[in-house]
Parts: sequence; structure tokens; C-alpha cells
Amino acid sequence: MWAYMLVAPGRFEKVDVSAPAAGDLRDGQVLLRTLAGGICGSDLPRFRGFRTPLADGEVGPYAAKIPGYPMHEVVGEVVASRCDSLSPGALVVGWANSFNAIAEYVVTDGDGLLRYDAALEPTVAILLQPLACVLYAVDQLGPLDGAGVAVLGQGPFGVLFSHVIKQRGARRVTGVDLVDRGDVAGFFAVDEAVHGATERWAAQLADDRRPNVIVEAIGHQHETLGDAIDAVAPSGLVYYFGIPEARPYALDLWKFLRKQLTMRAGATQSRRRYLRLAGEYLAEHPVLADRYVTHTFDVADIQAAFEAANVPAEGRLKVAVSMT
Repeated sequence: MWAYMLVAPGRFEKVDVSAPAAGDLRDGQVLLRTLAGGICGSDLPRFRGFRTPLADGEVGPYAAKIPGYPMHEVVGEVVASRCDSLSPGALVVGWANSFNAIAEYVVTDGDGLLRYDAALEPTVAILLQPLACVLYAVDQLGPLDGAGVAVLGQGPFGVLFSHVIKQRGARRVTGVDLVDRGDVAGFFAVDEAVHGATERWAAQLADDRRPNVIVEAIGHQHETLGDAIDAVAPSGLVYYFGIPEARPYALDLWKFLRKQLTMRAGATQSRRRYLRLAGEYLAEHPVLADRYVTHTFDVADIQAAFEAANVPAEGRLKVAVSMT
């Protein structure tokens, strides 16, 4: 089968490798023929070669050198299954749990997949996976009725947070981003779109404008977590959704203590349930299908796709990849 592999930081090559065999599936696993994938912010440090947890089977000294790596947002057709709820022919969306979906075929766990509405193009259906992650995270925030909420980062995840949080009853949603997102702020229910650095925004906030809840949806550096702690109202909640690239993260614990803050974080659990909820949410808000995926590349252009996703830009949200 064909696959693309990182042979050095930021450089893919196409390779020909043995396809996984149906007979090698373990209980609960499925074999997918990939149809589409989405590039997530958590894929990008791996693409750049930055310090991240080593992947299973990693053999390269300068890059992972794993066929199909790094991509986990996947849409595919079930070819073979040892998962009771998914049969061959099913069109599914969800997680490639080994981050190896840039390949013709991939084996993954069936409980991280769900059938989707076949009326959706695969490169549009990919939005259900990040939407499931956002719905799970927002459920961890507690009641939002009447709350002031800020979302730091208005990229592919940040805009979904803004939309869902507003639908959950937030009084005011502020979106903060270095990239000017004024063109999509209204569509994703952002009441105040701040085009600027989170540090400057936090430093100039009046006390009566401090959000009760802040979602940090940027990640990749500890400074923006510190900005969230600076900006949130006393007794407020900070939800850390962004992906950390350094270990450990430093924070101003004195300020955290004095402000009586709460912080939460976590990876998506109950994946199939939240994929189902994502499908229901999209059915209620079908216009998301028209505005979320802004750029689609053929898998032969995977290098260009990752290079585009790696540099946030006006007019660019989710970058999807067609595998067919």
C-alpha cells in the first residue's frame, strides 16, 4: 500500500509498505480504507520534529519514520472488522489511535469510530472528530448560562469552542487570536473578536471585563496558559485544551492561589458517544459544514497541506486531506 512518512523534520516522502492484514486484527479493531484526514494542532509538533512523546514503533533518529505518521483525524470505509458494531462497508469518522492515517489503509480501535451521514463529503465529515473533542471539553466546564467566556486562539478548535459555548448559554464570548478572525467571528458566535496577543489583551483588561471562564485553545508554549491565569476573574475556571510541547509547564502558583482559581484539562473520553453528539450538533447547525474546512489538499500534496496548517493565516481554519 502507499503511505507517506516523515523522513526528517518537516519532510514527507511517499513509501510503499505492506498493507495490514485483516487476519491480524485484535478484538475491537477495524481495518479502514482511508478516505480523508484532518490536520490537528497536535500533529504539528510531530511534523516539525519538536520534542514530543515517542510514538510506538519509532525508529528514526531525526523523525518518527512511521508510515502514515502523524495524523489521527480520519474518515474511512471499514474493510474488515473485529468490532461488533462496525461491519465492512460502513463509512466512519473518528480517531486513528496510532497517529498513522496518512496511508491507504489503517488499523484502529472501533470504539473511537462512528458511522456518519454519507451525504457528507469525507473531507467535510472530518469536522465531526474535532467537534467531538470540543463537546467533551465544554461538558467539563459546568453550567455556562450567563457566563462571560474567553477563548484564547481562534483557529480550527477555538472557533468550535466559541460556537458551542455560545449555544450553551454564555452571555458573552470573547475570541483572542494573533490572526485577524474578524471574517468568521460572527459566524462562530464570537461577541468580541480581539486581534492581538493574549499577553497584551490580559494586561489591559478592566476588572469588570474579566471572563468567568477561559479556554486556552492555543497550546505549544506555557506563556499563554499564564495569560489565561492573568486574565480570568477571581474564583474563575481555566480550561487548558492546547497541546503542551514542554515538560513540565511553569505557572504563577502564587497568583493562581490568590485568585482562588480552578484549572481543568484532559483528553477526550467516551469517544463514540461524543462523535454521536457531534453528529447531532452538526444536524442542528448544518452551516458549520460550509465554513469549517477551508482548505482541502490531495494526499499527493501532503507536504503542502502540513506546511499550510503549520502557519495560521487569515481565511484558513481546518485543513483537510483527500486520500482518494
